[in-house]
Amino acid sequence: MSDPAPQFIGDQQLGGSWFDGSWQTAPKTSDIAEPATGKTLGKIGMAGPGDIAAAAADARAKQQAWAAASPDERAAVFAEAIAAAKVNGSEIVEWIMRESGSVRAKAEFELGITIKSLQLAMAMPHQAQGLILPSESDKLSLAKRKPLGVVGVISPFNFPLYLAMRAVAPAIAVGNAVVLKPDPRTAVCGGFTIARIFELAGLPAGVLQVLPGAGDAGEALCKDPNIAMIQFTGSTGAGRMVGRTASEHLKKVSLELGGKNSLIVLEDADLELAAKNAAWAAYLHQGQICMSAGRILVQESVAEEFTAKLAEHAKALPVGDPVSGQVAVGPMINAHQLDHAMKVIDDSVSSGASVVTGGSAEGLFLSPTVLSGVKKGISAFDEEIFGPVAVIVPFGSDDEAVALANDTEYGLSAAVITPDVGRGMAIGNRLHAGLVHINDQTVNDDVVNPFGGVGASGNGTSIGGPANWEEFTHWQWMTVKAEAPAYPF
Repeated sequence: MSDPAPQFIGDQQLGGSWFDGSWQTAPKTSDIAEPATGKTLGKIGMAGPGDIAAAAADARAKQQAWAAASPDERAAVFAEAIAAAKVNGSEIVEWIMRESGSVRAKAEFELGITIKSLQLAMAMPHQAQGLILPSESDKLSLAKRKPLGVVGVISPFNFPLYLAMRAVAPAIAVGNAVVLKPDPRTAVCGGFTIARIFELAGLPAGVLQVLPGAGDAGEALCKDPNIAMIQFTGSTGAGRMVGRTASEHLKKVSLELGGKNSLIVLEDADLELAAKNAAWAAYLHQGQICMSAGRILVQESVAEEFTAKLAEHAKALPVGDPVSGQVAVGPMINAHQLDHAMKVIDDSVSSGASVVTGGSAEGLFLSPTVLSGVKKGISAFDEEIFGPVAVIVPFGSDDEAVALANDTEYGLSAAVITPDVGRGMAIGNRLHAGLVHINDQTVNDDVVNPFGGVGASGNGTSIGGPANWEEFTHWQWMTVKAEAPAYPF
C-alpha cells in the first residue's frame, strides 16, 4: 500500500485528532494497529465523557438549521459525498484492508455498498414525508415525519465503513445531526473516512461529529440529554448494556447484534454448489460477520460427502496479509478474538467434535477450519465464534433441521439450499430469523432491504431501505382548522 494521500486521509487525521466539523487535536490518543503485521499506522484521538457531551451539545445547536435546509440543499451534499467516495475509492479500500484485515474483494464490496447507501440517502429529502389522514370536512389532519434531533451511532470493527454509513447517511439525509463513535480498532476506515467524505461534500460544520472512544465514551453517548436516539451495531453483550442505559434515559434505541446463523443443506442439493456457499458464509472476512454461518446443518445422508467437499475448499483458501496479494482469508482483528475462537475449537474437540481441517493459528491468522461431529451441548453449537470455523451439524428430517436452527437465543439470518423451492420456503417460514434466504447463504445485505434480527440479535428494529424513515424520524400529528371551535366550557 502506498502512503495515504494527504488530500484525503493525511497527517492531520492520523496525528491524534477527532472531527467536530473541523479537525481537533485530542489530549488523549491511541495507536492505529495493522492486524496483519502489527505495524502502527498512525494515531487517533480518544474521546472521554466530557468530549462526548460537548460534541452532542454542538450537534444539537447545529441540527435545526440543517433540518430547515431545502431538500435540494441536503441532496446536493450527498451528491458531493458520493463523488468524494468514488474519487478516493482506492485509498479507502486500502485503509479497510490494512486497518480491519479485510481482503481486497471484501473491502471493494464494502466500498460499493457504502456508496449505494449514500445514493439511497440522497433520494430521501425528495421523498414523501407524511400522510393526509381522514377527518371532518372542515379540518385538515396531517401526519408528518420529523427528524429526531441528534442521533448517536456506535459502530463495529468488522464492516466498519458500511455499518457506520448505513446509519449516518439516512439519519443526516432526513435532517438529523449525528455523533458517531466508531470502534477504536477501525476508527480511520469506519470513522475518519466518513468525516472526510462529508467534509469534502460541504456538510455544514457540526452536523456530523466523529469521536472514537472507549466504553466510557459510549456510555456517555447513551446518557447524554442532547442525544435523541442510539443506533448500535455490535456484540449482543455490549448491545444489552447499550439498550439498558439508553432506555433508562428514554432514548429511542436500535440494536443490530450478533447471530448464531444456520445454513441448512438438504439431501437433494448440489453439494459442490452448497459447499461453495458454505465456505463463503463461514470464511468471508475470517467469519467476523454477524451473519456468518455459525451452524451448517446438513442432512445425514449427504453429511459425509458434503463435509469432505467443504474441507477441500477450506484447504485451498490462501491465508495471509491482505495487501500482499491474492489471499482469501486475512488476520483476526486482535488476539482477544483469536483466543476466543481457539477456545471454542479446543472445548468442542474436548467434548467430542473433530477437526477435519484447520484448527491452528500463526500470529493472528487462523486457518480455515471445519469441525464435524458437533451436536447440542458442544461449545461450537451454542456460541457465536466470530472466526473462520465451519460447524457441521447433521440432521434427519426437515422438522429436526428447523428445531436445530431455532435452538438458539439469536435470530438474525438463516438460509436453505435445495432445488425444491417450495420445500425450502416451507422450512424458511418456520425459522426464527429476521433474514431468510432460499438458495443462497447467510451473509446478505442489498442496502435496499430492511435489515434486522429478533431475540438476542436485536430489539426488533430494522435499518435500511424503507425502514430508514421509521428508524430516524418520528411522527408528528398536525391538525388545521379555519377557526378555533366554540367548546361548551
